Amino acid sequence: MTIATVLRPTSLAEAAAALADTTGSVRIVGAGTAADWAGSPEPADVVLSTTALTGVIVHNPGDMTVAVRAGTPLRELNAMLAVHGQRVASDAARVDLGATIGGLVATADAGPSALVYGCLRDLVIGATVMLADGTVARTGGHVIKNVAGYDLAKLVHGCHGTLALIAELVLRLHPLPGATSTVRLIGSLADSAEAARAVLASPLEPVACEWSNGALLVRLAGTPGALPARLATLLGSAARRLDAAEQEAAWAAHAALVAGPGSRPHVDRAVLRVGARPSRLPAVIAELTSELGATGVTAGLATGVGTVTLPADPDVVARAHQLVYGVGGSSMLRSRPPGCVAPAWGPAPSAIEVLRAVQAELDPRGRLGAGRFHPWM
Repeated sequence: MTIATVLRPTSLAEAAAALADTTGSVRIVGAGTAADWAGSPEPADVVLSTTALTGVIVHNPGDMTVAVRAGTPLRELNAMLAVHGQRVASDAARVDLGATIGGLVATADAGPSALVYGCLRDLVIGATVMLADGTVARTGGHVIKNVAGYDLAKLVHGCHGTLALIAELVLRLHPLPGATSTVRLIGSLADSAEAARAVLASPLEPVACEWSNGALLVRLAGTPGALPARLATLLGSAARRLDAAEQEAAWAAHAALVAGPGSRPHVDRAVLRVGARPSRLPAVIAELTSELGATGVTAGLATGVGTVTLPADPDVVARAHQLVYGVGGSSMLRSRPPGCVAPAWGPAPSAIEVLRAVQAELDPRGRLGAGRFHPWM
């Protein structure tokens, strides 16, 4: 068995050279918090690590933008930005595990606050990427209303280490909220879906609306003076405002269900990400639970994104993909036991030929991330 060459570039020039001066297949890795998401990577000749591509390039507090190298952990970046009362408004569960900015973009990961702020795809306003032959390509810039050129940043969002190496990113920032508070409503998923619809139809503007562990969690953010009045309209006989410690624990428990490798080892279980219309998500999760024994459920009742834990059986996982596909949704295998051969993806999307054509254009030799989109590409 050939041992892969491991390269850790520390600059843009070194990263470009790492691709231009090598041959064979390449696997791009970051902090490793999503190493077993999507398809299993095939053995590679070169492993290109972004862990040394770190640090802030330039921060413009007045413009609320920051340019950063892709190997920078988001939690470290946000700690630096907090001094200026700013943040990258992403609360993906893997952030506390050390997930990097580039890794979060490459895996299209997001958290509950995507309801308001979107995922990182919506926060990236510029990017520098390297194609498989070392060609450097830049898109966007430091201005939020920048429309020049092709938006390569959106193209590589969710590419899982295929198409290109994400080297640098320019992100729009948001102010830190003055105060946050969470209300918990105990109830079934079906009842919580009704409650969530009522909240979303109100003028309360929640920043997160998630069901997990048998309860609906609604998070509000605002100024310390205005937040109590908004909370009062949420509090009914069955709802309860969580204190600071309870709020932290509730969202930590939610994150533990979706975080990925390292959060909780499974011997015979696998985690499936499910995406569907918010109106259809509760029904498909109920079907996954009743027919396939899904546990560890989270459901974004406003975003339409959830996770379920299933037996790591290829037939069970394949059936789960079919159920999600049947309601017009999408699904992807996340963390699973070593050696699990369950399918990572469901039926190919209708645009699969477009995806293959894009890959053929950007990476004609198929050097990057082989296996991640098996059997689609």
